[in-house]
Amino acid sequence: MTYYGIENSEGGLLQTVFVCSYMVFAPIFGYLGDRYSRKAIMAVGVLFWSVTTLTGSFVPASHFSVFLLCRGLVGIGEASYSTIAPTIIADLFLASDRTTMLTVFYFAIPVGSGLGYIVGSSVATLMGSWHWALRVTPVMGAVCVVLVLLVMKDPPRGASEGGEKLKPTDWIVDIIELLRNRSFMWSTIGVTCVAFVAGALSWWGPTFLLNSIYVQGMTGTLAGVSLVFGVITVIAGILGVASGSGSSTYLKKKYPRADPLVCAFGMICSMPFLFVGAVLSKYNTVSAYVLIFFGETLLCFTWAVVADILLYVVIPTRRATAAAFQILVSHALGDAGSPYIIGAVSDAIALGRTSVLAKYHSLEYALFITCFVNVIGGFCFLVTAWYIVEDKAAADKVIKGCRHIEATNVVSDDVVADVSDVSPNEDTRLLT
Repeated sequence: MTYYGIENSEGGLLQTVFVCSYMVFAPIFGYLGDRYSRKAIMAVGVLFWSVTTLTGSFVPASHFSVFLLCRGLVGIGEASYSTIAPTIIADLFLASDRTTMLTVFYFAIPVGSGLGYIVGSSVATLMGSWHWALRVTPVMGAVCVVLVLLVMKDPPRGASEGGEKLKPTDWIVDIIELLRNRSFMWSTIGVTCVAFVAGALSWWGPTFLLNSIYVQGMTGTLAGVSLVFGVITVIAGILGVASGSGSSTYLKKKYPRADPLVCAFGMICSMPFLFVGAVLSKYNTVSAYVLIFFGETLLCFTWAVVADILLYVVIPTRRATAAAFQILVSHALGDAGSPYIIGAVSDAIALGRTSVLAKYHSLEYALFITCFVNVIGGFCFLVTAWYIVEDKAAADKVIKGCRHIEATNVVSDDVVADVSDVSPNEDTRLLT
């Protein structure tokens, strides 16, 4: 923020612009991902992401608006693969294997975020400029493009479940059916709360902890704090994602509602750790780091589990659209606005005061908003648990009906009736 001479609210706007473009283009890629080559879409998207990230590193200090534009364009590239990759995993794996692979995939969220702090701060310190942090990731992106084109498989949609004969329906029909899917909608609101909290913490956490160090009369740098915060985020992400998916896999054998209950547990229990960590930070930074670590670990319980819920309550030919819809909602109401909201509330509380103590307390009180959002998210997952069994059975009926038709090559009245029971719109338009 010093380089461009901007305040907290404008600094938060960088994340907001990125997430806004990400969520706006996600439905487009969701539509394409349900109908066209997923491999080609992902390769082009990652390449575009790499180019725009690299371009942003060369924007001079007098052109903050241009840097803001580049940040927005990065979101377009990211939307291309984040909507499609989980659906490919779903078509390659089934049941517990799918959960395991989703766990590996969603390690990328906390691990990537944490490595961003670690690599970014380290490279910036080494090269003497933050610009070089943006010049490392495009190299990794180029490697990913090559791997997508040469190594990645793109199986038929529904291949793992025997639903290859399902046909895509009109986009409007897709949206209507998703809106009627109660488990999908409530879990989407829940993951929106997760995104709100995660976005606020990732953007303002290092700055807040640096302020707490200054309040204690000690010295520190943002790069140093970001490095520690990044390590905490990586470890918390790995443990959280693994613990959440592992718990749900174990409990689901006896309790079919386990997935949303695990998510609810993680969100509600993370709240007191984050709250107390913020309060104690001005007395002992190490204690704050420890409490934030446990809070982030519990928050990360949800990532892989929510994706698994989406994949088994939504039919194969609608999953990319569902993922895009969830991205749109969760980011529009979650981390697209949370950095800006926290920054704006902090500026309002500070009332123009620039003392170290004023900056610390204004950001502290603003971050308390995340505690309330945590509880709301936990409630949404509890509601999801009420409907999850019924909605999963409805999706299974459609896929089962497709498999039966493929085996007999005849659509009997009983099968049509069975499929039609799922929803008035889930009829033979889904079948070949």
